[in-house]
Amino acid sequence: MENTVAKKLEALLKLQNIDSKLDEIRKVRGDLPVEVQDLEDEIAGYETRIGKFKEELNVLNEAISKHKIEIKEAERLIEKYQQQQNNVKNNREFEAIAKEIELQDLEIQLAKKKIKETLAKIEKKEEAIEETENILAERHKDLKNKRKELDTIMAESEEDEDKLLKEREKRAKAIEPRLYKSYTKIRENAQNGLAVVVVKRDACGGCFNVVPPQRQAEIREKKKIIVCEHCGRVLADVEEVVVVEKEKTKKTSLRKKVAELNNPVKVIEE
Repeated sequence: MENTVAKKLEALLKLQNIDSKLDEIRKVRGDLPVEVQDLEDEIAGYETRIGKFKEELNVLNEAISKHKIEIKEAERLIEKYQQQQNNVKNNREFEAIAKEIELQDLEIQLAKKKIKETLAKIEKKEEAIEETENILAERHKDLKNKRKELDTIMAESEEDEDKLLKEREKRAKAIEPRLYKSYTKIRENAQNGLAVVVVKRDACGGCFNVVPPQRQAEIREKKKIIVCEHCGRVLADVEEVVVVEKEKTKKTSLRKKVAELNNPVKVIEE
């Protein structure tokens, strides 16, 4: 059991190291991927808006065509009624036809008024389309520049990232699903993406809260998976602090140095 837990912790730590390297690569890209995505969404929104405006233009142009047909029909009826007026037998018939002509004339005036109003709407729609197309052109330029910048950065790290992703896939498969799910959940909730850490200088490597000595002893034993009671990260190991003892150099006292300087050299006379 001890060996199994130790292997699980080792596998988790290796996966964490890979993910941390991937995070560093993606960190270099900064907000560029998000900015590119935002621009793509914004462009899609403007294109949808332009498409909607053009559909409305089609409806307005169809309305104008309809009004023009109404005018032609009214003019045809007026011409017909005028011919009938020439053959009337009494004033009553003449007045009735005159009213019909007057009615058709009103229809023509109304249709012309509607055409004028529709043309004004079309003008506004066309202005809105032109304005939106100008903005769209600017956004396309911004997107092109951002993509170029992102592609340059990605090209520099693409090979390393691909290797890490393949290695990650291999490591992830070696971890049991339940444990991997927990690891993923902890990583998602951690701001720095650390789900598995080691105890460094008596503190959690993720939240830096103190880990008691007894807890550290349990972590070293690796008999069970232990998590930090403060942040919930998996504590995989305890970093051993190696104390390098410096060689103690013999210091000569000032008094001894003075004595050596004042000591006369003995000359043996023959």
